[in-house]
Amino acid sequence: MRPVLLLHGPNLNFLGRRDARHYGTITLTELESKARAWGRELGFDVQAFQSNHEGQLIDKVQEAAGWAAGAVVNAGALSHTSYALHDALLDFDKPVVEVHLSNVNEREPWRKISVLRPACAAAVEGRGADGYRNALQALARILAAAPE
Repeated sequence: MRPVLLLHGPNLNFLGRRDARHYGTITLTELESKARAWGRELGFDVQAFQSNHEGQLIDKVQEAAGWAAGAVVNAGALSHTSYALHDALLDFDKPVVEVHLSNVNEREPWRKISVLRPACAAAVEGRGADGYRNALQALARILAAAPE
């Protein structure tokens, strides 16, 4: 099994209590359990981490550079503001897929731009929890296509 980082940013620990129109009713624990199962189907050992603190997310990305084959990242609102996390993802130097539960292009104008996107190989949004399956599948395709 190839280890993969699943990174969740601010407020995702409140899934199941947040606005169901945008985020559904799944909890973070349930979502991470599903992601681990989907990952196993693809030969991934999904290691999940959530923090409401930007620096802790950056620390985790830097740590994972030593062990992860790639990453799936939902940085929440930091996706639209954190150039520091963008830089950490670039330095990670492995494929990253950005994922969002909601369709950020149909929400507030400030959500339409992700400063993380240029550091990512792919992005999935607006598919709810199934978007995580799609993101892991995209990561698997990217890794399979990469020269060894």
